[in-house]
Amino acid sequence: MSAERERLVVGRISGVYGVKGFVRVFSDTEPREAIAGFPRLWVERAGAWELLEVEDGRAHGHGVVLKFRETADREAAHALIGCTLAVERVWLPPPEEGAFYWADLQGLKVETMDGTELGTIQGFMQTGANDVMVVKGDRERLVPWVRGRYVMDVDLEGGLVRVDWDPDF
Repeated sequence: MSAERERLVVGRISGVYGVKGFVRVFSDTEPREAIAGFPRLWVERAGAWELLEVEDGRAHGHGVVLKFRETADREAAHALIGCTLAVERVWLPPPEEGAFYWADLQGLKVETMDGTELGTIQGFMQTGANDVMVVKGDRERLVPWVRGRYVMDVDLEGGLVRVDWDPDF
């Protein structure tokens, strides 16, 4: 497995916060402030990954603010705007029974209960009520991630998610 496949994207740096080197982060973790609990994060800058040490972090408004040991001031923090944040897969606890990391589901084939192929999972969106799969095939479909109602079976090893979904919708 390549280094890129072992890293899971957990957020993006969207701005700076204050003058002491804090950055604003859009976190993909659940809960969003869980990103601050990692002692280190991989940061992709100009196509190269570097490991930075998390010195401080907390929820702030709709996002999170983080302070890296390597960002002593606002100027150093500003250089990180737009960077992707990732963790190593081995840093994560195994998902609970019946739960999945989104990264494990991306790229899986999606088909209806009668075998009609809808496409592959390209990503997920949080809507507040429930998460939604973004499935791309002949067109893009948004399928609510509701187990037992729309999502009927997940076979990670077989690379397949079966859904109870009208292909015309």
